[in-house]
Amino acid sequence: MSTVSDLDLPLTPPSPRTRERLRACMDEHYDAVWRALRRFGVPESHVEDAAQQVFIVFSNRLDAVTEGSERAYLYGTAVRVASDLRKRASRSREVPSATAADEHASSDYDAEQLLDARRARVLLDDVLASMPMDLRTVFVLYEFEELTMAQIATSLEIPAGTVASRLRRARELFASSVKALQAGTES
Repeated sequence: MSTVSDLDLPLTPPSPRTRERLRACMDEHYDAVWRALRRFGVPESHVEDAAQQVFIVFSNRLDAVTEGSERAYLYGTAVRVASDLRKRASRSREVPSATAADEHASSDYDAEQLLDARRARVLLDDVLASMPMDLRTVFVLYEFEELTMAQIATSLEIPAGTVASRLRRARELFASSVKALQAGTES
């Protein structure tokens, strides 16, 4: 039995209004979707493709997305795209190359500042990677992407109480992981 994914839907030429709305959403939310995908565990070498996939799905469903809820829809889609990519990556033998952040390093900072920032990103990625995905997703959306609990509940299609419970547990886990890292560096 085959299923039709959002990417398999036929593309019809969008109306000018639809193109404007899509462009506005991409301009406003692309960077946040990129960051969220990265924090959801998508390797940096695949984040651009994953972000494009999120916006392709979004563009195919744009007429069904209520105006004003685009951000929630994009994050919900990003969660699913990241999950699919992680599953595929776990079956793949590909070895990641240099990170996109390293390839596009800004010359506004000296080498020591860039190294410190890189170390901090690696530590954050390690802490996030140690969290169960259900907790990690809620934590990232709330703490980094600044969605409200109601928006997260809508994006993930879960009850608000579940969001609150996962956020509390994620914060506890994050704090204990950071404390363990600090204890490890002090010894």
